[in-house]
Amino acid sequence: MTDRPIDPDVDLHVPAQRTELHWPVLAAIAAGGALGALARYGLQSALPAGPADFPWATFLINVSGCLLIGVLMVVITEVRQAHRLVRPFLGVGVLGGYTTFSTYAVDIQRAVEAGAPLTGLVYLAATMAAALAAVAASMWLTRRIAGRPAGVR
Repeated sequence: MTDRPIDPDVDLHVPAQRTELHWPVLAAIAAGGALGALARYGLQSALPAGPADFPWATFLINVSGCLLIGVLMVVITEVRQAHRLVRPFLGVGVLGGYTTFSTYAVDIQRAVEAGAPLTGLVYLAATMAAALAAVAASMWLTRRIAGRPAGVR
């Protein structure tokens, strides 16, 4: 367990920060979300898939998004201090708008309904395994590149 706050931008011990609406944070999330959603749309348009096909675009989006969130979180929490709007903009906004686990669930349902339950099952397992591996590998590699010893955060 860490003694660091969940969100270092907000001190929950300060009553005003628990209830105050943070417009700059919301604007950063909205702007980042728009960019992330546009990137996702572009990749899904470039790699269309039929209902019974393996949805490569969504798979690549979710795995690459997980890889990038691993890099981002190590960089901004362990390597260097970032501006307070970097995490809302990049992490919640861009990568939150880019990744699409709701489409992942719909793709599985579409595959099953199209008579391709094996495709849906492979996609279900492959996405979870690849996404988790991408986060773990990107965090490990980012720490190594940054010269962070194993086990030290």
